Amino acid sequence: MLGWDMTAALAMATALGISPRAVVELLPGIEAAMVRGMTKQNSQTDLSGD
Repeated sequence: MLGWDMTAALAMATALGISPRAVVELLPGIEAAMVRGMTKQNSQTDLSGD
């Protein structure tokens, strides 16, 4: 993850009242799930010809 991504995530968490420690612990798993979802969506789009 790029440094500015983590900075943005921590800033958003702080604004929402979420513990920065929770973000640091949870973000890698969330990011991995997002990448898997985007990869799946892209492969489906490529197959449909859109």
